[in-house]
Amino acid sequence: MGSLFRSEEVCLAQLFLQSASAYSCISELGERGLLEFRDLNPKVSPFQRRFVGEVRRCEEMEKTFTFLQQELRAAGRVPGPCPESPRAPVAREALRVQEQSEQLAQELREVTRSRASLRGDLRDLRQYLHVLREGQRFTSLPAPLGSPPRPRALSEREPILDPSLHQHLERKINFVAGVIHPWRVTAFERLLWRACRGYLVASFVEMPEPMEDPATGESITWVIFLISYWGEQIGQKIRKISNCFHCQVYLYPESEASRTDTITKLHGQIQELSVTLEETEKYLAEVLDKVAVALPTWRVQVQKMKAVYLILNQCSFDVTEKCLIAEVWCPVQDLTQVQDALRQGSYQSGSSVECFVQRIPTSESPPTLIRTNKFTAGFQSIVDAYGVASYQEVNPAPYAIVTFPFIFAIMFGDVGHGLLMFLFALWMVLYEDSPRLRQGTNEIWLTFFEGRYLILLMGAFSIYTGFIYNECFSKATAIFPSAWSVATMANHSSWSSAYLATHPSLTLDPNVTGVFQGPYPFGIDPIWSLATNHLNFLNSFKMKMSVVLGIIHMGFGVVLGVFNHVHFQQQHRLVLEFLPEMIFLLALFGYLVFLIFYKWIKFSAADSRVAPSILIHFIDMFLFTSNAENLPLYPGQVPVQTVLVVLALASVPVLLLGTPLYQWCRQRAPRTVRPGAALATGEQEPLLEGQEAGNSVNATMEDVESGGHSPDAKHLDFAEIFMHQAIHTIEYCLGCVSNTASYLRLWALSLAHAQLSEVLWTMVMRNGFVGLSYVGGVVLVPVFAAFAVLTVAILLVMEGLSAFLHALRLHWVEFQNKFYVGAGYKLCPFAFAPDTWE
Repeated sequence: MGSLFRSEEVCLAQLFLQSASAYSCISELGERGLLEFRDLNPKVSPFQRRFVGEVRRCEEMEKTFTFLQQELRAAGRVPGPCPESPRAPVAREALRVQEQSEQLAQELREVTRSRASLRGDLRDLRQYLHVLREGQRFTSLPAPLGSPPRPRALSEREPILDPSLHQHLERKINFVAGVIHPWRVTAFERLLWRACRGYLVASFVEMPEPMEDPATGESITWVIFLISYWGEQIGQKIRKISNCFHCQVYLYPESEASRTDTITKLHGQIQELSVTLEETEKYLAEVLDKVAVALPTWRVQVQKMKAVYLILNQCSFDVTEKCLIAEVWCPVQDLTQVQDALRQGSYQSGSSVECFVQRIPTSESPPTLIRTNKFTAGFQSIVDAYGVASYQEVNPAPYAIVTFPFIFAIMFGDVGHGLLMFLFALWMVLYEDSPRLRQGTNEIWLTFFEGRYLILLMGAFSIYTGFIYNECFSKATAIFPSAWSVATMANHSSWSSAYLATHPSLTLDPNVTGVFQGPYPFGIDPIWSLATNHLNFLNSFKMKMSVVLGIIHMGFGVVLGVFNHVHFQQQHRLVLEFLPEMIFLLALFGYLVFLIFYKWIKFSAADSRVAPSILIHFIDMFLFTSNAENLPLYPGQVPVQTVLVVLALASVPVLLLGTPLYQWCRQRAPRTVRPGAALATGEQEPLLEGQEAGNSVNATMEDVESGGHSPDAKHLDFAEIFMHQAIHTIEYCLGCVSNTASYLRLWALSLAHAQLSEVLWTMVMRNGFVGLSYVGGVVLVPVFAAFAVLTVAILLVMEGLSAFLHALRLHWVEFQNKFYVGAGYKLCPFAFAPDTWE
């Protein structure tokens, strides 16, 4: 069978790689992603392996790349993905990448350091300039004689000294000027006043323009302060307090001429620094452009290079240390591609000796490989969530493509809801190649997107079952004319006006000729939506439907076990397991299905009142009794039921003891072993004389000598087989009862979905149709909006998730445990994953 129905054949192989071409061969294999490598040095520390130096060099380059990436992001640039997939670099190219990346990193460090220094100097110069400008307003000289006197209004811009006393106190007054953080102004001023009370005059004013805070990088409006004081001791106190508050203090010239000259020099220095900083920014942008272009490619190359060396560290050298030996799990059909990849790698490295692959026998269970596409991947994920299939075990995924959406649709049957789900999934399928949909960060959205084909089929099957139930947003649709005739009933009855007035609910009798004209062409007749016993009718219909579908589903699971028995050459299980399992299931629950269909066919509307109860017959069947009040369905029913129960009970000991006794007899009987035979049954075969244990270079002499057997291996094997078979028998026999009842969830959730949909329509949407005037149309708009939101949130999302989980449980527990072990592990081939930027 194909890979989807059963995992592919996987073999253990050895790669013989020449030392000169090993790197190129592993790189070529990584590009193709064919092999899973095994570690042949499990007891060797990672720091003691042969290529640990190369791995460290790759890690050093990754640190350099991380620094470059951080600089790009700091500059507001987002590094993009690699435009193409470069191959792993050779030694000379890797050295070039290392040199260029370190050179760019060094240039970035120097340029960034220079830019930060220039920015700091420019910020200090501008702050100094603002301090001098603001200080001029406080300490300006008085106006010359003959000029009109200035008004003495109290203002922050007025000089802090009286102009008349300026000339007398000029030599005695000193100044401390600088800038301070606005959050520290209040505490700074209070401490100055307490420490130097009466010996200073302080003035504070905000800087005209905001500047960057070097500590945090934020843009803030600094506060300029100018303090005049008397005495050298007071000046020392002021300077110490300024240092404690992290104030930037600047030299404040005493004479106005010196201050003017300093301001002029500051203007020139600021202009020169601005030009230098602009040129530095341009050079930094050029370096960042080089990094943005080269970094994605470099990062992919180094990641591949590191992955290749990690694989080479798992290989072992031969005696001459000129050849590397690797053990791999390889799909048998890919052996030709592996040899071609080795040949291509040898050619690229320039080696004259080709590398080759050799298949070796093994007794280990190979990994499971099931190839999927974008359609089957979602269904395979459902199966793998329960457990990865054992090697070459029957895969339930292809059957779940049909059964899973159908079982979901039985619980979610509604044309309207299924159509909304189908359209949503169809939109995802049509735009599946859109990067916006694929690269979402919401985990819930990615889950929906990965299962888009599963949701598509669930919506399509829900539309089908919705037509069967004849429900569209809980309302029935009259696609075909109803098979029930009310007029015929009225003509053949004695309904009078008084009778109709006192009986609001009327009953249609199908025994009256012409009232019932035959079955509805497709689905349930829409007239049932008007009947008062609508729920009773659907209860009976859906309950029997759930039991029938459940038993068919379980029986199909038991039948699938036949393919496992035949494939693994375990024909004894066909007689000792499959046959008693089918007898037990069909003799009891298959007979129940027969009774349901037989009653539907045997009894018509004319004799429906005397139809016996199937449930009572089924109970009497287990009690080996008969009920006189409950008439038999067919002649000889009691003997037939007795025989079926006896057969079902007789199959239990066969199922319990058959396989263990067969294995015990087989172990006691002498047998011959075919050399090189594959161990399909999973049993430990004894080694032939002179035969190597798997021919694996990873095997030790202890493994070969012991062979995995202890002195009482036969006794332990028989006990394990018996315990395993006893657990399987109990689980199967009791599970047939509980699993059949578990399928009644199809009936329960289907009715719950229909009733919840009807309640939502009755309590929300119907209120919008109550108004008969134009007011009703206006009210219908918000009512429909509420109805749409509740339908999506409750009926589609919550009910859909509930039905999905119940369908998942029915497949995992009721269906897959009949034939599926799920004790394998996936084949994880060595492949270069695409680079992703976080």
